[in-house]
Amino acid sequence: MEKSKVFALKFSKIYPLLIQKAERKNRTKEEVDEIICWLTGYDRKGIQAQLDKDADYETFFAQAPAMNPNCSLIKGTVCGIRVEDIEDPMMQKIRYLDKLVDELAKGKSMEKILRG
Repeated sequence: MEKSKVFALKFSKIYPLLIQKAERKNRTKEEVDEIICWLTGYDRKGIQAQLDKDADYETFFAQAPAMNPNCSLIKGTVCGIRVEDIEDPMMQKIRYLDKLVDELAKGKSMEKILRG
């Protein structure tokens, strides 16, 4: 999928998919929210505000209060691409979230996921 299409996807469409992925592996919506809050600086009200205004993925990340300074510690592959090697900063943020939710679904502890 080319990046412009990914950027234009509605966060309100992606968010339930992230939750479903976690719940299929007996993880929770609250854990997904915790990951999003850790990564982006949003609180739960901020996430809901983005959902309510039907923000696209690019806007969701562009308006993030503060990307976590430890996000550079996120390593590994998503869709066969190493997240640390992604050159486009916006795409890298999107893939960071994908990677963290993947780790949640694979059973990692929240402490390890949040690079604690």
